[in-house]
Amino acid sequence: MSESTYIHGTSPEEQRRLSLMNDVLLNPLSLHELALRGDENIIDFGSGLGQFTQAMANVVVPKGSVVGIERSDEQRATAIQLAKEEGEEGFVDYRAGDVLDLDLGDEWDFFDLAHTRFLLEHVPDPLRVVQTMVRAVKPGGRIVLEDDDHGVMRLWPEPPGFLDLWNAYIRTYDRIGNDPFVGRRLVQLLHQAGARPVRNTWIWFGGCAGMDWFDVLAANMAGVVRTARDTMIEMNLVERDTFDAVMEHYGRWSKRPDAALWFAVAWAEGARV
Repeated sequence: MSESTYIHGTSPEEQRRLSLMNDVLLNPLSLHELALRGDENIIDFGSGLGQFTQAMANVVVPKGSVVGIERSDEQRATAIQLAKEEGEEGFVDYRAGDVLDLDLGDEWDFFDLAHTRFLLEHVPDPLRVVQTMVRAVKPGGRIVLEDDDHGVMRLWPEPPGFLDLWNAYIRTYDRIGNDPFVGRRLVQLLHQAGARPVRNTWIWFGGCAGMDWFDVLAANMAGVVRTARDTMIEMNLVERDTFDAVMEHYGRWSKRPDAALWFAVAWAEGARV
């Protein structure tokens, strides 16, 4: 079976980008959409640094429970350390595991909610992951998928060369057998996995100059591309000098008083029948 590949790596720069994006932009919005009761047993596929996994645990523990599945020893260790620093050690049961080949033992059909975010775009067989998520929840249990559709990104006024650079970034997914547009397929994946789709929406991830957190948003989008720089160059998708020149244009764009950015995270929910 092909292994999943995360093209952004796990450098300190990438970890900081993910942490800031989660804490400032996404976690409150994702929690709002989940509308947790407070007593669910949850399994989080691809828990990463654990910020959102911990956020869910803060809502459901001790009445419920949260298991985080993460194959990266480095990210799992960081998640445990971050939880300890926040006084939340033990809220989440972090486990080593590959979501493409997961063994839950006697916990199949146990969970009330299976969740994943920004994982399906990085695996060669997203349907297999969703099928595993469906199997993990009890009948009537919820399956929530959050992921990117990189085709929805827009900047205006467009920095010179940025659209070409973004398209080159998208091609890194194709080259390794992953789907940069998986967000538009979430409802279909739920149906194909045997779940009953019940909801489909977006989590708005855009903004403009003048908003309090626009600098965080602009820096995150730059980080998405910068952390894939070496991969893009190695794949001959862009020249080194071209990449650097375009990102200089982007840096100037991000300081414009009329800069605007549109992006959204696809969000879909299904129920096990």
